[in-house]
Amino acid sequence: MNRNCFVSWSGGKDSCLAFYKAVRAGYSPKKLFTMFSKENDISTAHRLKEEVLRAQALAIGIEHTVGRALFNEYEEVFVHNIKQFKKEGLDYGIFGDIDIEEHKQWEEKVCKRASITAVLPLWQKNRRNLVQEFLNLGFKAKIIVVNTTMLDKRFLGQDLSFSLLDEIEKCGADVCGENGEYHTVVYDGPIFRQPVNLVFDNNIIPVEDNWAQIQVRQRS
Repeated sequence: MNRNCFVSWSGGKDSCLAFYKAVRAGYSPKKLFTMFSKENDISTAHRLKEEVLRAQALAIGIEHTVGRALFNEYEEVFVHNIKQFKKEGLDYGIFGDIDIEEHKQWEEKVCKRASITAVLPLWQKNRRNLVQEFLNLGFKAKIIVVNTTMLDKRFLGQDLSFSLLDEIEKCGADVCGENGEYHTVVYDGPIFRQPVNLVFDNNIIPVEDNWAQIQVRQRS
């Protein structure tokens, strides 16, 4: 049975865990797919540069495809790309959403337009259990973006750990960051052939709309 798939790839913990669980369930990821903003040339989800995502793909040993869109073009560019994936024999799309129904509905809608089946390996799992599983599996990730209305800037640049999860919860934030409290970039773990060759600049950069981030780049 053909279970070839693409993985909707943010570079963060949820897409990594979804990739891992998809493989365990018998799917065969053939490429990562990331949407980029034409306005500022960074990834739409986690504000990462293309070189960082390509470094992750290289460490995994998988092809990486980028879709570039203005805000009002996002859906059409997404569908255009996954229709091409369908022509290449990819019948499934893997997504890392957990329990936000609107996200699931959108993913199913766009995949249906391309005659692809959306698969959500993390769907309706307990948020805390998922991030604990992520750590127990040996994945390593740093917090690179925070919403400063929800989390303090001191969390930027810190590695996810069990103790850090407790700190996040004490702040009243969701431990998984599912409400947009924080974003991560993963740099090692069981889906990688070797650690991702990244450099983290811990100088904090303020971003519009109450966001702050640190820069990540591929080591030269």
